[in-house]
Amino acid sequence: MSLAFVFPGQGAQTIGMGADLAQAYPEARAVFDEVDDALGEKLSALIWEGDADTLTLTENAQPALMATSMAAVRALASEGISISDVSFVAGHSLGEYSALCAAGAFSVSDAAKLLRTRGLAMQSAVPVGEGAMAAILGLGVDDVDAVAQEAAGDDVCQVANENDPMQTVISGSKAAVERAVDLAKEKGAKRALLLPVSAPFHCALMTPAAEVMQSALADVDIQPPSVPVVSNVAATGVSDPAEIRSLLVKQVSGRVRWSTSVAWMAENGVTAFWELGAGKALSGMIRRIAKDAETRAVGDAQQVAEAAASTKD
Repeated sequence: MSLAFVFPGQGAQTIGMGADLAQAYPEARAVFDEVDDALGEKLSALIWEGDADTLTLTENAQPALMATSMAAVRALASEGISISDVSFVAGHSLGEYSALCAAGAFSVSDAAKLLRTRGLAMQSAVPVGEGAMAAILGLGVDDVDAVAQEAAGDDVCQVANENDPMQTVISGSKAAVERAVDLAKEKGAKRALLLPVSAPFHCALMTPAAEVMQSALADVDIQPPSVPVVSNVAATGVSDPAEIRSLLVKQVSGRVRWSTSVAWMAENGVTAFWELGAGKALSGMIRRIAKDAETRAVGDAQQVAEAAASTKD
């Protein structure tokens, strides 16, 4: 089995995520303590017993999801499954920070601070109500790209996420995205629906946030990761710290090429993808991209134990 660890992005957050990992594994609890210390607040209390709307705020959801993913990484390591057993790591949008952290490119503390900065910058880049995102199902990415370009006019409308061969997310100005939804339906999309998001991520409207992240990342020490990290933007494995820094800046306003990234890992020998952290949305996408690959969600103590046991069978 050639294994990849993959890490979820925004939308996977739930109140209570990671709590039983922290109870079962001191190593996992330490991750949440590190994040609380880095941010100077009890984010762990919000994650485990807070208000769902507050957790969903981009500035909270991003470091919270990273913390939960890293707790799963540390729990697995305590069961004998470490990053040295993995061929590649990858994450969806903010999950790329979790992947980099798991591979030792930067610390949990730095990842938490970067994601708090990223979340605030992405939220403030566009006034609330002026941007939108929509999911288009049943059309290939090239067809969705054409729809977005036709709908844009003088506004911004772009492909934001290539999730799987038949699920693409677009992002941009609200009016343009609404036009694209109607146009996609005319072109034969099975579904085209606006998403309940607070900002239009991964499009040109995020350029101010990319500039903030360029400054923030310039001040962070990035080490060569212990295994290649498959970049959202490049959709190939990268290990050079300077390239990682550049790609993370581009990622803010650039396309998340998830489908291409998973296909690239499968082409390079990966036969199993473990989704570490909250939810199992990536596992569903992966099954539609690399149909012969094994997928496994590893987000609670029982799933950690089962994953570890599966390697001993």
